[in-house]
Amino acid sequence: MSGPNRQLDIELEPLRDRVNAELARVVRQSADCPPRLQEAMDYSLLAGGKRLRPLLVLMACEACGGTIEAALPAACAVEMVHTYSLIHDDLPAMDDDDLRRGRPTNHKVFGEALAILAGDALLTLAFEVSAANVRPGDVAAACCADLASAAGAVGMVGGQVADIEAEQATSGRNSSPPIPPSPHPPLESNNSTPATPQGVAHLEAIHLRKTGRLLRSSLTMGARIAQAPATLRNALDTYGKCVGLAFQIADDLLDVCGDQAKLGKGVRKDESLGKLTYPALLGVEASREKARGLVTDACRSIAPLGERGRRLEALAHFVLERDH
Repeated sequence: MSGPNRQLDIELEPLRDRVNAELARVVRQSADCPPRLQEAMDYSLLAGGKRLRPLLVLMACEACGGTIEAALPAACAVEMVHTYSLIHDDLPAMDDDDLRRGRPTNHKVFGEALAILAGDALLTLAFEVSAANVRPGDVAAACCADLASAAGAVGMVGGQVADIEAEQATSGRNSSPPIPPSPHPPLESNNSTPATPQGVAHLEAIHLRKTGRLLRSSLTMGARIAQAPATLRNALDTYGKCVGLAFQIADDLLDVCGDQAKLGKGVRKDESLGKLTYPALLGVEASREKARGLVTDACRSIAPLGERGRRLEALAHFVLERDH
């Protein structure tokens, strides 16, 4: 990890610690939860990780003049939704992964049925935590609606379906319906198989939903809790769109070029599964260039925040340069 990124990681560690402590508290609120289900929920939720999404909630709220304490419930909620998605993504019917964060995946430890139920429990708990703890009530309702839209059929789940359909189409087993084009202009590939604008737009449309919507929701929820005006919410939403796509490109590149020991999960699986990825369409160097352009756009969008947006700007660069 380079100097500036290392400095940001150190600076964010207290926030990450607060998120981890609050997650451990809210996930164990009731003695009525079956012990084995509780163990399965804890196993994945409390396994650590970057905590990127909850950090975005906290930093967006703080940048808009709100407090970390007020944003913690929403930060925990978005991480619960993210963790549920990882548990389900790792299942044999989905990505069929054996490792997550350097440990066996949830279904490898607890079995598929309990892994599915642990994911379901975390998803529903996320909305309970938001509704009961975000204040005032109208902001709690808006945050729940925001998160539900980001996680559901027009957001993350819809993006996952489109990803599966693209994988099936690539392998010749099925064909996927057309997906609306992305607002971001595509790059041409400089590898041996030129990318078509339709192919790149298709891929971006998938990831604007699959990865980007939850990142955007993290930012807009933080802004809502701070009672920020619509102009700032919109600026943070644009930042989230750009960072979400840059994050996915970085993920695709790490699958090609990354170190399994640092990542804590398998690498070089995307090509074997026939997945539609940025390096496959654009090549490695063009993918890196696209990610750099998206980070530049993200930082430009939050210029109105001035110094209050410094950490968000640094985080955008961290997403681009991360090695895990």
